[in-house]
Amino acid sequence: MSDIAPAGSSPGLVNTQDEELILVMDFGSQTAQLITRRVREQNVFCQLVRHDLPASRIRELNPKGLILSGGPASVYGDGAPQPDPEIFKLGIPILGICYGMQLVCRSQGSAITPGESREFGRTTLRSHDLDALFQGIPVESTVWMSHGDQVNNLSEYFVSLAETETCPHAAVRQKDAAIYGLQFHPEVTHTEFGGRLLANFVTQVCGCHGTWRISSLIERESQIIRERVGSDRVICGLSGGVDSSVTAALLYQAIGDQLSCIFVDNGLLRKDEREEVRREFGDHFKTDLHIVDAEKQFLDALAGVTDPQKKRKIIGKVFIDVFRAEAKSIQDAHFLAQGTLYPDVIESGANVDGPAATIKSHHNVGGLPEELGFELIEPLRDLFKDEVRRMGVELGLPDKLVWRHPFPGPGLAVRCLGEITAERLETLREADAIVIEELRKANLYRTVQQAFAVLLPIQSVGVMGDARTYEDTIAIRAVQTDDFMTADWYPLPHEVLGRMSTRIINSIRGVNRVVYDVSSKPPSTIEWE
Repeated sequence: MSDIAPAGSSPGLVNTQDEELILVMDFGSQTAQLITRRVREQNVFCQLVRHDLPASRIRELNPKGLILSGGPASVYGDGAPQPDPEIFKLGIPILGICYGMQLVCRSQGSAITPGESREFGRTTLRSHDLDALFQGIPVESTVWMSHGDQVNNLSEYFVSLAETETCPHAAVRQKDAAIYGLQFHPEVTHTEFGGRLLANFVTQVCGCHGTWRISSLIERESQIIRERVGSDRVICGLSGGVDSSVTAALLYQAIGDQLSCIFVDNGLLRKDEREEVRREFGDHFKTDLHIVDAEKQFLDALAGVTDPQKKRKIIGKVFIDVFRAEAKSIQDAHFLAQGTLYPDVIESGANVDGPAATIKSHHNVGGLPEELGFELIEPLRDLFKDEVRRMGVELGLPDKLVWRHPFPGPGLAVRCLGEITAERLETLREADAIVIEELRKANLYRTVQQAFAVLLPIQSVGVMGDARTYEDTIAIRAVQTDDFMTADWYPLPHEVLGRMSTRIINSIRGVNRVVYDVSSKPPSTIEWE
């Protein structure tokens, strides 16, 4: 098993003496990947690794610092994940967050006990030691807590830096080493100066200069791809979305005409999607583009199915069958490239570097390479959406494609609640196009990170032309988010919503009601299914 990534994906991280690197050791926190994102915002490369990565391997990678993530376990519990104790002797800066802090403190004799009063949510932090970690941060600030256990009896090897009302040691530092602990979570946006605090650790404590750029990652990944592929051909599954498009563009830069792209028209696409893909990758990039018309196969298989997970599994199975048949026509292909992103890996539970609950299945995470006998290439697997967009710009993709809103792998099937039919899909497709058109007209498309229409399996009474109607309902969803792991609903102006609603009801036969989704993630998800 790789230290960094699952078998079959890109090779593990290889660092050189002059590359600035921070490693985040994953102890099971759902926000561990956010730490890597916050560090990368400082233009320092950061990678999430196994919690039990040996100290000898860490020494080989030569990181500037280590961050120990939070986690759901108790440090004194049976089977609680533990790091290699030798990491504390490596002589490099370490920052422990929540569970990670408790590991740090326990390693030097501090007592960890269940807190008398658990802290979940925002609370006020009061710092009383203006250490380098708290440089530029007010004495009082708001932080986000989520813990039951805490450090109560701090050993003589540590000094306390900050406290909250119920947590006397909310931040600590080892006296004779650059080893820190934070009981709160600086990686989440709810912590007022969390970004600044992590920046202080990276720059002031670890001494990083912020030299990493997306262009460096493109060069590195291109080199990895060329070394793995050799003279063989790579097949890339195109969906028309940002992720697969950037994957294809990166591959094209790396191996040129050794790339073949397959675009499966499953009948679940957005309006004019097929022609846009043909124009961009067939005409602009001049790739070997295979377009497969498989609408009937998908709709026949989905007939009468309403369960969301069954829809996804059916779509995944039919996709494999269709993809396999087309892939057989491509000679000398030994690799399959997918546009899998880090949030996909986390939500599907496919992250071998730390436990995470499966929220929903993603058809582009695992399965397909084994079915086809290909080796898997996932050059974007460790990236967040904003980083992928920056890579797309570097690779010369047009702004319209780079900034296109995300689209789920199963397509409109997970936005067409209830039974899937060609007629219902056409209704949804037209409504979705109106939502996006009005968003662009209002100059909000780049402000909102994702917006779309949902066709509900609900009919309601209406009046049109003095006649009673009993017709479909369309829901509109728009969210703002930094990373798509959490999201808030976006307050679209009433006049924009009004234009969307009026156009949808007036121009789409069979719809007489439009509603707006005002739920956030969590507890909801961005997609409805």
